[in-house]
Formats: sequence, C-alpha cells, structure tokens
Amino acid sequence: MIVTAVIFINAFALSVGLLIIFLDRVISNYPTCRITINEDKEFEAPGGKSLLRVLFENKYFIPSACGGKGTCGYCRVKVTEGGGKALPTEALILSSREIKSGFRLSCQVKVREDLKIEIPPEYLEIQEYQGKIISTVAVTSDIKKIDIKLINPPEIHFKPGQYVQIKYHNPEGDIDYRAYSIASTPDETDHIELNIKKIPEGLVSTYMHSLGKGDMVEFSGPYGDFFLRTDSHKKIVCVAGGVGLAPLKAIILYWETHQNERILELYYGSRTIEDLYDHETFRRIERENENFRYYPALMNPDENWKGYIGFIHEVMEEKLTDGEDTEAYICGPPPMIDAAIKTLTGKGVTEERIYFDKF
Repeated sequence: MIVTAVIFINAFALSVGLLIIFLDRVISNYPTCRITINEDKEFEAPGGKSLLRVLFENKYFIPSACGGKGTCGYCRVKVTEGGGKALPTEALILSSREIKSGFRLSCQVKVREDLKIEIPPEYLEIQEYQGKIISTVAVTSDIKKIDIKLINPPEIHFKPGQYVQIKYHNPEGDIDYRAYSIASTPDETDHIELNIKKIPEGLVSTYMHSLGKGDMVEFSGPYGDFFLRTDSHKKIVCVAGGVGLAPLKAIILYWETHQNERILELYYGSRTIEDLYDHETFRRIERENENFRYYPALMNPDENWKGYIGFIHEVMEEKLTDGEDTEAYICGPPPMIDAAIKTLTGKGVTEERIYFDKF
C-alpha cells in the first residue's frame, strides 16, 4: 500500500512538472512584439515579460519605486493600442477615469501583442549610470550612508528631492530595481549619497549593505516629481520619519546655499537618539542660519534627551504657525505622512502645496 502511494505521488508530481514545461514552452511562447512609443520611437521585443521590464531592457526608464510589484503606481503609462483590459490589481491604484483614458501600470501589462504607448517626454531623458562606491558609513543599526562617484557618464543633474533606481542582478538571473532618494546636494554633480535602510529579507537593500569601497554600482535616474519648488518664495516645512530624511536632506543642503532667505522648518521624528542620524548637521545649520528651525522628536528617549517627545505631528501641532504662506515636503511611513497632512491642512496649508513621498 505504501509503495503504491509513493508511486502515485511521484507519477502525479512528474505529470505536473511536464504540464508546467508544456505551458511554458508552448502556450506561453509569445511572438515577437513591436512597441511604439509616442508615435515616433519603436523597437521589437520577445513577448511574455511585463511592459515595464521590456522598456527597461531597451533603455527606456520608467519610474517604479516598488520594484514592479504594482503598489506604488509610479510606472503608469498610457496604452493606446493593445495591452488588454486593466487588471484588478491596477484598479486598486488607478482611478476609473484614468483606466477609461487608457492609463495602465506598466509593471502589470504583459507584452503579448504589439503595443502603442505614450509616456511623458521627460522619461526619455532619464539615463543609466555606472558608479564606484567611495565610502560606506553605518549611521544607525540599519541605515548606511553610501557615497557613489559617477564613472560613466561622469556627472548627474537632478533636482533636490529626486531619486535613482539601483539595478540588481538577482540570484535567479533576472534583474530587479529599487528606488532610493538622493541625499546629497545637486550642486555636487560628480557623486551622489544614498541613505539605505536594510529591510529584513530585502534583496536589494541587503545587497547594497554588503558592498564596500571600490565596488561598482549601476543605476538610472533621476526620477520623481517630489522636489523643492525653487521658483517659490513661501516658507518651507520639511517633515521626515526615519530614513525618509534622505530627500529632505538634499532639499535642506540646497536651500542652505541657494534659498536661505526663505524660512525652513525641519520636523524629524525617530524612535531613539541612536536612530536620529545627521542630528549634529542640522544643529549646526540651525546655529548658522537664523531662518532654519529644527524640531527633532523621539518616541523612546533616554534620560539625557532634552528635546521633544512623541509623534512628530504632535510637535507640528505645537510649533507650526498659520500655513497660508507655507509649502510642505513630507517623506516617511504612510501613517506619519497621513497624520502630518492632517495637521498641515488644519493649519491652513492647502493640499496643492503639500508634496509627499510614501515608502
């Protein structure tokens, strides 16, 4: 009886394996497809992969902060021909009006036929870069500052607050991308600083934490519409949680040398003093600039902490003045962002003057 059961199980497993091979080689053997972009650029690619992957492989770089998981919504493009119907996963991100207008998440569109798509012209200007790590510094128990010198091309031009996407060759032989904000000032075009938090079981963050001085890194960029509006003269309010400090640091460093006639307030929330990295940098800027105000807050302070205690939006409630002449930049966990937006709107800051980046 036992022998018979083992034979049956093995035969069943073999049948399933053969079926998978058949589906992969026959049913999933998609034809070569033609992708047309903005009616004036086109290329051919084998079918079967996501549109986002095919675009990246052909050097068309589309924003994708979540690495193609369908959760960030940044990789939306307009599909004018082909692509089939929007998936339920897309309906969670895109509005019904966007779907009706032809917008899709490129990470969710499978290339099975010829496609015509429209993408913003600025995406065509995004480049791929090679760089060499010149330093890595652990600033908390799980965050590293990684400084990358540009090799090819030798310079990058970006707006304070934007991000790049690291290219990672995973163990399965495929390529993954992860987004990381640039923490350095755009005045220094020959290198970028990334602040990377190591995520448990995170492939790319673990990989980046394993690298050292002299290691090469590939990335593309710059991406994102989260950046300092330099044509404005309004007061700037920056709100950061944890490693969400990175793009706001770039904004502050740029402000320090270019727009320090504007008032800038930094609200920075963390768990402990050990997690409050770049604390001394902001204290120095506060001493040297009368228009800079720094409000750090800890959730779990030690007995020597003399600053604010509690959630950062509670500090904002206390210190923020009337927001009619204010614009805000927020980066951090979604609950912190939601609480900060509620506080800002309650102080009179209109939603169109609140810019945020959730991760």
